[in-house]
Amino acid sequence: MRMNYQCNTSIHICKTNRPAFTMIELVFVIVVLGILAAMALPRLERDTRQEASDNILSAIRYTQHLALMDNKVDNNNPSGVKNWHKAFWQMRFANNGGGWQYIIASNNNYDNNINKLTEAAIDPVNGKYIYASNANPANDESPNSFLSKKYGIDNVDFTACVGQTGSAGGTLANVRHIAFDYLGRLHKGVFGATNTLSTLMHADCTIKFEFEDGNDDLFILIRKDTGYANIVDQNAS
Repeated sequence: MRMNYQCNTSIHICKTNRPAFTMIELVFVIVVLGILAAMALPRLERDTRQEASDNILSAIRYTQHLALMDNKVDNNNPSGVKNWHKAFWQMRFANNGGGWQYIIASNNNYDNNINKLTEAAIDPVNGKYIYASNANPANDESPNSFLSKKYGIDNVDFTACVGQTGSAGGTLANVRHIAFDYLGRLHKGVFGATNTLSTLMHADCTIKFEFEDGNDDLFILIRKDTGYANIVDQNAS
């Protein structure tokens, strides 16, 4: 772009020719914008697998955070010392017929049933309960808990998440769940636990999430000693 000045010295008036783009410059700018748009469009498409992994990973870490910051365990609870494992902050996965969901809670009543109003955690993102009572979220329930409805997850596989030192009896012993103690260590099988060490994990836990739309399965690994969780194919997560 060039700027030219034309002056009439007799009356001291100068006219300035305003700068302008040439046709070639305009064409070049349009081509560059087109290339940038083509590169950006794929990123605008919804990546449900990435969204699901971010959600679940954040929820696992939040569960451990609650356990570290808010120790619910009372060795002198009136229900008996053997039941205190049930109060661990835990993340439960279940399919109630309307799809896969999760809840985060501390079972303070030691009865295996979670009371939404008194035991469920609050989602820091939206201020709602991290709880799922039906196939669709109630007004006070976080939509992030509804894995099938929001992300199309059609199975949660705990096959590679075994490693307690003892057996935890009871009808809910095999419910798909993980729990953390006040040291952040990973536990499993907290329903019906009968001794102090029976729920402590002595092997890393890998949870597989399968998608109904054919997305690659999602694997989340949780370390047995530290409770650190990451996506298996994203070591920096």
